[in-house]
Amino acid sequence: MRFIKFALFSASAGLIELGTFALLNETIGWTYWPCYLIALVLSVLWNFTLNRKFTFRSANNVAKAMMLVFLYYLAFTPLSTLLGQWLTDGIRLSGSTGAGLHWNEYLVTAINMVLNFVTEFLFQRYVVYGKSVDTAVKKAK
Repeated sequence: MRFIKFALFSASAGLIELGTFALLNETIGWTYWPCYLIALVLSVLWNFTLNRKFTFRSANNVAKAMMLVFLYYLAFTPLSTLLGQWLTDGIRLSGSTGAGLHWNEYLVTAINMVLNFVTEFLFQRYVVYGKSVDTAVKKAK
């Protein structure tokens, strides 16, 4: 049941991410990485808040949980952003032309979202919340 809740909240975060990405990508015309990065940050804030309260029901220290999620994204964000930029436009370093594969930016965003979904569930379940799962329920009783 916990995984289903996580999946549903992640789907809602995915809608926020895709909607934000599409809005920025189609209206502003930026390259992949700033559109993806802004969309990712908004979806992470939404997802963290809902999953902490309803999926993992943790009474654990919020600042500690946020710091652990921040550490996860400290690794995930640059890797997924660089991968996305390379797959779509190529990584341009000091005037070089991009050597990317020119994949569709929406396909790349979807791939990043699936990678994020799987790895974040495992990280939050076993690292961020670990032994504090359902402690908010026990505390309320």
